[in-house]
Amino acid sequence: MPRKLRVGIIFGGRSGEHEVSLRSAASVLAAIDRKKYEVVPIGIAKSGHWLLGDEARHMLDSGTNATAGGGSALKTRAAHLSALLPTAHPAGLLHVPANAPKEQAQAQALGVDVLVPVLHGTFGEDGTIQGLFELAGKAYVGSGVLGSAAGMDKDVMKRLFAAAGLPIVEHVTLLRSAWQKSPRKAIAEIEATLRYPLFVKPANLGSSVGISKVHDRSELAPAIVLAASYDRKIIIEQGVGGKGTKTRPGERARELEVAVLGNDDPRASVVGEIVPAKEFYDYEAKYESDGSIPIIPARLSKAQAKEIREMAIAAFHACDCSGLARVDFLLEPESRGGKPGRLYLNEINTMPGFTSISMYPKLWQASGLKYSDLIDRLIELAMERRAEREDTQYSR
Repeated sequence: MPRKLRVGIIFGGRSGEHEVSLRSAASVLAAIDRKKYEVVPIGIAKSGHWLLGDEARHMLDSGTNATAGGGSALKTRAAHLSALLPTAHPAGLLHVPANAPKEQAQAQALGVDVLVPVLHGTFGEDGTIQGLFELAGKAYVGSGVLGSAAGMDKDVMKRLFAAAGLPIVEHVTLLRSAWQKSPRKAIAEIEATLRYPLFVKPANLGSSVGISKVHDRSELAPAIVLAASYDRKIIIEQGVGGKGTKTRPGERARELEVAVLGNDDPRASVVGEIVPAKEFYDYEAKYESDGSIPIIPARLSKAQAKEIREMAIAAFHACDCSGLARVDFLLEPESRGGKPGRLYLNEINTMPGFTSISMYPKLWQASGLKYSDLIDRLIELAMERRAEREDTQYSR
């Protein structure tokens, strides 16, 4: 009987999306086919410590970072992991020496064939952990270092979209240092370029963490301060849709999403739409409210759906992504005469949520690919990408 593929599911992490990662990982662990795979849960606490075995499961089951304080068990495990981390080759963290002493037995769990980083946001989706996987020579699900980094940084992402001729909203990039040096100058430059309402976002984060909708100048500075607490780079975007006010929202843009799956020749799912429970699709509307309504497939003409799906694949290629991504769009409301509004590419998410209510698996289910088969395909794509790397020569 052939050996089962040993799959490491990594979850948690240091980012503001830690709790979302736990929810995503719980869904993946519940759906993955245990007859095909030997599953190894690997948790990362908010402190950055890696947890194995019972500690990883406890963090997942509790849904909170129970060991963030760093108890003796955590310190002991951290010591085990440090012993596996050679000074000259940090990828040793994922390799277990054949002659490892018995006291490192529990750390043997890291000897995996393929890694599934169910990590959202900083230090999990931004290319950092992907670099560790590359050093270790491990197969892993999702985009590589470049695709992950580009897909996380909204400023770089938009530059790549623009270079590919894809339509994006007007925006301004502001450094935290420039804001702290001269807030008045920053506000003047923003108002000279954009008109309210605006969306203020940390450049490097997801799940709508740190994002604010700004209706007028009185809301702009607090929104920038909030975004700047999460990243050194802030993106201020022109709102799409009716002008509106804080108490009387204007007509909203339609929020459309497409799931992309593949490596060099990816395919796109049906187009879905989210009708947010709140004025925009913020963290609470995504994860803490039952009021947001997914519409799959979205009510679009065949021509519109085709254009959006093709644009999603173009965005995937523009950022050099692989494995999976969810691509988000904004569609202006129709004019009073019934003329379709303009379509804008909003962003790409290289490790979209995998919770029971997440759009990525729902879009593929509506496209004929059930959840467990989606996980199988992602693992296959990871192995294919790893095999392709072996064809690359790295020295003379």
